[in-house]
Amino acid sequence: MDYKQAGVNIEEGYRAVEKYRELAAATVHGAVLNGLGSFAGMFSLGGFVRAGDDPAYRQMEDPVLVSGTDGVGTKLDIAFRLKKYDTVGIDCVAMCANDILCHGARPLFFLDYLACGTLDADAAALLVKGVATGCRETGMALLGGETAEMPGFYGDGVYDLAGFAVGIVDRKKIIDGSGIRPGNVLVGLASSGPHSNGFSLIRRVIPGLDEDFGGMPIGHALLEPTRLYVKPVLGLLEEVNILGMAHITGGGFYENIPRLFPRSASGGAAFDAVIARNSWTIPPIFGRIAQGIAASGGKHDAAASGGGVELITRDAALGEQMFNTFNMGIGLVLGLSPEDSRKAIEYLDARGFPAWEIGRVESAGDKAGEVRFV
Repeated sequence: MDYKQAGVNIEEGYRAVEKYRELAAATVHGAVLNGLGSFAGMFSLGGFVRAGDDPAYRQMEDPVLVSGTDGVGTKLDIAFRLKKYDTVGIDCVAMCANDILCHGARPLFFLDYLACGTLDADAAALLVKGVATGCRETGMALLGGETAEMPGFYGDGVYDLAGFAVGIVDRKKIIDGSGIRPGNVLVGLASSGPHSNGFSLIRRVIPGLDEDFGGMPIGHALLEPTRLYVKPVLGLLEEVNILGMAHITGGGFYENIPRLFPRSASGGAAFDAVIARNSWTIPPIFGRIAQGIAASGGKHDAAASGGGVELITRDAALGEQMFNTFNMGIGLVLGLSPEDSRKAIEYLDARGFPAWEIGRVESAGDKAGEVRFV
């Protein structure tokens, strides 16, 4: 028996790497010192700073590297069932790049990890195509990665995709929430849907991907990639003082919004967030998810009556579950002084990123770090 008979096709791996090479090449610039094929990728910080298109990077006093890692999760299952592989790579990049953005970092480079049972170079290249798209949109170089073929561990046609991003910020410009005070406002940026969170639940309550949803199969609506907030927010940083940021991912509002606050003496969030429930329009896809949850819990009358978004308001327990699992149409939250709120919203709206003032910061109550809806 040889390696191919054991399930690992080296030739298919070579073919996949050749496809990756062209995709990665479209993301590189002068700070990248080598191409795919080396044992490690090399990125010259000095070269980046000297050649940077923003003078602020050439004037950094104390450059700090900021890193983040994440994966796409079970959203991948929908891509495989639809045989649509070219967008989930964007999710992979966005989950990492949006995270490091929360500290004011500009993403520099990205590496990915792709694992499968049986490698199909064409499918793998489409997955990496999405990664390269996300890298181009955030200004990152796709520096390298790993493709692991593990027969018998993953089923045929199943892939896992993860990665990590590294960014840079001047130490004095790190955003850590330390300047947030009661009376500051919370501005929310629109998401494109569930992004890449909650799909283990979504897949249970929406089992059929061909269902009509606004004139398209609902599976395609669920595959809408995670929004990349890097460019508009880095631009906004030149216009206003952003005091804190929260990427609304797994754990929804309840877990993520307190993360933009400074820490209290006990280690938790120092303040509370008060959210105005009707300050933005919850996208219909979350109403459909709520209907599915209601039906799966035996609330067939409520689910069948239509108006899934209204269900979230009428059923307190369901609403809490939704806001504790999904982003509910808000993908990123900014902490701002009240005088900067309108300017920030107008700036973001003009660049195709709808934003709303969704709440305010208050002194902590009995349980610091609470998220309350009014």
